[in-house]
Amino acid sequence: MTRNKTKDDKTRIFESVHEIEKYMKNRVGLGESFDLGVRKLTILRKDVHFYYINGLTDTSYIIAIIEGLVGINDSEKLSSNLFKIIENRLRHQSIEHIKTMDELVDQVLSGLIVVVGEGEGEGLVIDVRSYPGRTPEEPDTEKVVRGSRDGYVENIIVNTALTRRRIRDERLRFEIMRVGERSKTDVAIGFIKDVANKDLVDLIRKEIKAIEIDGITMADKTVEEFLLKQGYNPFPLVRYTERADVAAAHLLEGHVIIFVDTSPSVIITPTTYFHHLQHAEEYRQSPAVGTFVRWIRFLGLLASIVLLPLWFLFVLEPSLLPERIAFVGPNEETNVPVIVQLFLADVGIEFLRIAAIHTPTPLSTAMGLIAAVLIGQIAIDVGLFVPEVILYVALAAIGTFATPSYELSIANKIVRLGLLIAVAIFHTPGLVVGLTLTILLLASIKSLNTPYLWPFIPFSPVALTQILIRRSMPGSKIRPSIVQTKNRYKQPAK
Repeated sequence: MTRNKTKDDKTRIFESVHEIEKYMKNRVGLGESFDLGVRKLTILRKDVHFYYINGLTDTSYIIAIIEGLVGINDSEKLSSNLFKIIENRLRHQSIEHIKTMDELVDQVLSGLIVVVGEGEGEGLVIDVRSYPGRTPEEPDTEKVVRGSRDGYVENIIVNTALTRRRIRDERLRFEIMRVGERSKTDVAIGFIKDVANKDLVDLIRKEIKAIEIDGITMADKTVEEFLLKQGYNPFPLVRYTERADVAAAHLLEGHVIIFVDTSPSVIITPTTYFHHLQHAEEYRQSPAVGTFVRWIRFLGLLASIVLLPLWFLFVLEPSLLPERIAFVGPNEETNVPVIVQLFLADVGIEFLRIAAIHTPTPLSTAMGLIAAVLIGQIAIDVGLFVPEVILYVALAAIGTFATPSYELSIANKIVRLGLLIAVAIFHTPGLVVGLTLTILLLASIKSLNTPYLWPFIPFSPVALTQILIRRSMPGSKIRPSIVQTKNRYKQPAK
């Protein structure tokens, strides 16, 4: 068997279809894997083979294509230029030429079909993918009272289509590449060419192409860890969304969106701490209502971080309390230290959250009753907890659940537990130093060269005002400066 080599030392497609079939048997498992198939035809006295994967291709398209090719025998004369005739008869809009066996294998395993012919030395790729999956529906984690109900799914083709439906701009780009030596997962970066920062696009493209791993079965999360090299920093450095309108809004602001096949969420880059506090609901209401909702969310964020440490500090040092609120603190005595109660209650709520994820929906109500009645009330009755501990832990938990970003809410909980330990050991200095170190840590973080606490640090009064107050769309004329866009103006010049 003679193997021709291309300039990059890859095996060219053999001119003999029997050599191709032998290669597919040895390399890919043709005849061993039941879902890998080949359809053999004779067209104008030449052998033509189709390679495909059952379950990833649309059978109706394949049947229509075969019918069109078989009809060549009835209407065409013998010709030495068979592949030109076949290409003209293929009833499909997406056809590509390939030259190497590696490309043939990758395309077939991706759900496309490849047509090869005797004596041709090249293949025709036809995109008839039909990935199994669900239809677009509203994401559970990003629900809105009013607004679109379509969300991203596990199909990258559907996800890019949902995005392009909202931005019909000829400058919108989706660059696709394959990541993973074995998984060969499709990863696409989306950006608006005359808006997004070219250096940012080049950096993301370079980092994704440099990923070397067998497979990215955890999809976007694996890509994120290679892209940012976050280590054990708990704070999220990118934002995830399953809403196409949210992704489209960020594209128009100059962000770069990363789509990963098999994942229903996309990655928004770059992001700051305050990006994780935004929610689509704020922009589906009037500016006044949106601002009010945003402030309530900020209040919930503060409660999730400092409420428990602050209350515990007042328990340890009642003299810090003014007389009017001197009632704050446990009114009952217990044998269990308050710091232990706080940790038990906080970790217990985390147990319930994890259990809720793994509990089938019909059983979730019963689990809630068990948590509220059997565990909570009885724990107070037997003296394990004082009622005030349950109250303040519940308020902190509600603040955690009010945080739009799930990843940020968990990071804030870790900070809260750290502050509790600092207060238990050092009292007032522990709280002050703990909060200061947290702010310094956040200020030192950069996400793709973007300051994490912008516009607070470095301070930008105009941008901070937009964070605190939801502006009306006609008043939002300039894109955020932190993304360093090519075109800063959202509205065309008059």
